[in-house]
Amino acid sequence: MVTVLDAKGTPHGMTASSFTSVSLDPPLVLVCVDHRATVLEYFRRASHLGINVLNEDQRELSVLFARRGQNRFIGIEWHAGQTGVPLIPRVLAHFECGQHKMVDAGDHAILIAEVLHAEHREGRPLVYFGSDYHRLDGHSRS
Repeated sequence: MVTVLDAKGTPHGMTASSFTSVSLDPPLVLVCVDHRATVLEYFRRASHLGINVLNEDQRELSVLFARRGQNRFIGIEWHAGQTGVPLIPRVLAHFECGQHKMVDAGDHAILIAEVLHAEHREGRPLVYFGSDYHRLDGHSRS
């Protein structure tokens, strides 16, 4: 899940099906955002973003943040990270990133961000593959 604050300090976010390492020096990652996503305007204006790696018990959050046309943070617990970005509790990892570059490519914007702070904990990740949620042991979670 990728998160950002707007100019008024309101949190916004979206489920991303993946994010990718780009570079180790400096530590860069990327995530792609559909041009039709309303949250894209907040990412375009923000200096920082958060990446929250969900654990296998956070499927409901993934589904909620994948929906269109609603305030996804209503009733959702979060706290501000060191850079102010919204971070979700009990995730496997979160990365606080500074915007590095944004590139429009086809129907998506590629957000390239520099990792400034990162934290992790033990657990199993939420896996989405083949239009369904799965466990790492290969069983479907539907």
